[in-house]
Amino acid sequence: MSITMTLPQRARAQLGAIDVHIARGGRPVLQGVDLAVTPGSRLGVVGDNGRGKTTLIDVLAGRLEPDQGTVRCFGSLGVAEQEMAVTESRTVGDLIDIELVHVREALRLLDEATEALAEEQPGAADAYADALDAAEQLDAWDADRRVDTALEALGAVTDRSCLLAEMSVGQRYRVRLAALLGAEHDFLLLDEPTNHLDASGLEYLTERLQQTRSGVVLVSHDRALLTDVATSILDLDPSVDGRPRLYGGGYAGYRKGRVAEYDRWVDQYARQQAEHARLAVDLEAAQDRLVTGWRPGKGTGKHQRATRAPALVQSVHRRQEALDEHAVTTPPPPLRFSMPALGVALDGIDPDAPLIRAADVEVSGRLIAPVSLSLGAGARLAVTGPNGAGKSSFLAVLAGELEPTSGDVDIAELVRVGRLAQESPAPSGVRVREAYDRHVGVLASSGVVPEGESVTLEDLGLFTDHDLDQRVRDLSMGQQRRLDLALVLASRPHVLLLDEPTNHLSITLVDELTEALGATDAVVVLATHDRQLRRDIAEWPTLALP
Repeated sequence: MSITMTLPQRARAQLGAIDVHIARGGRPVLQGVDLAVTPGSRLGVVGDNGRGKTTLIDVLAGRLEPDQGTVRCFGSLGVAEQEMAVTESRTVGDLIDIELVHVREALRLLDEATEALAEEQPGAADAYADALDAAEQLDAWDADRRVDTALEALGAVTDRSCLLAEMSVGQRYRVRLAALLGAEHDFLLLDEPTNHLDASGLEYLTERLQQTRSGVVLVSHDRALLTDVATSILDLDPSVDGRPRLYGGGYAGYRKGRVAEYDRWVDQYARQQAEHARLAVDLEAAQDRLVTGWRPGKGTGKHQRATRAPALVQSVHRRQEALDEHAVTTPPPPLRFSMPALGVALDGIDPDAPLIRAADVEVSGRLIAPVSLSLGAGARLAVTGPNGAGKSSFLAVLAGELEPTSGDVDIAELVRVGRLAQESPAPSGVRVREAYDRHVGVLASSGVVPEGESVTLEDLGLFTDHDLDQRVRDLSMGQQRRLDLALVLASRPHVLLLDEPTNHLSITLVDELTEALGATDAVVVLATHDRQLRRDIAEWPTLALP
């Protein structure tokens, strides 16, 4: 009997990528990615939506072959992707068993080796020693306890017989994350792990990642998590040579280094453009001499009187060619989100009167304690509470999309309410521009948005021209989230309800959205577990759901 299963390699484990390139539709997604992850290191991956962060996770996990370059992994690997497909019959226990397969196998082999040793079979002593060593490496006897602890801390379902198909997206995600943390793989690849966690779950995840002996690759928009956890940052946003940049010094080092990198790029490009302009002037002057046959005046030496115009032209051309060979790409201006004017004045509405009111609202099984509120123009409200407290249900009730079991919601006449849901709808096959234009057309034809008040998608600054022509189903989850936001803002709502608005969005857009929410005239009701965003809106009134 022999041990054939792959075990975690602990200190010897290695994960790396060398010169990885991936293109989609002739357009580069990843260019020249180089990285190395070792046990205990924690690499944060950042970049605007659509820059290839999830693609990089798929490549490192071995799910996607790069067009060029190599990926090597020596050791065990655990992956928490943003989306998770489930079968009808799979349970919580099944999902845990998948992540603890090495543990289950190690204990099975140890049982077999123990029996063989009791029967004094040939080679049983060596097989038993190997099996015991494997189980001890995995700390196999404690694995299920570790998972149970993580399930409790993350607010996940603890009943292992529960069907995953009957659970919400967030519940399934928390179960898998708990199983991954309990399994203690050599490497953890985490794609937006904070999207479905509440405050206590975020604290637990942060602590576990700070203490883990695993190497971590962390894709996240959560600025607090990156600050607290990442030891280095891989930036996938555009650079002067198209390759990602690796910054040491954690998140603070990245923020400082990114600004300096972009400033150098802009300066280098400006200097090259100035040199091109100067050479153009020199070339024009030399060509004028060549056409006019200019000569120095009489009395000048014979050799000096011969025109040097042809040589000057050739010299300038050579300098131009040399400059073109080392041309600096144009620094792309970053997308800049622009919030449209919301909460425009309504004729016949008292500016001091409430725009939306809720009286003793309850939703059976979702929002247990009755909730009341009254919000006038420009009001701000942060809705807080643990997972399951009913925050999403309450926002849906305020939007008129969910009937309360008891209580009433009153929205002033002509007031438009827009709600950004926590999850994106199933993506369609239409193109981004078409999806938005259709939505605006419905708003106009139904009289929801008066003529002249519609918002153009380009004015929002959420997509590049290339992105506007992509099919919605081909967008990244972050880009789909941008479209969700655009569709909500298209109606220029007087009341803006936002349910976890930072989920999947890039760090830059989160910063810009936060600034815009502070300045808009609309009523803003916001439910979020994003710790940095909650710090940024700490002065807002709070509605705490139990």
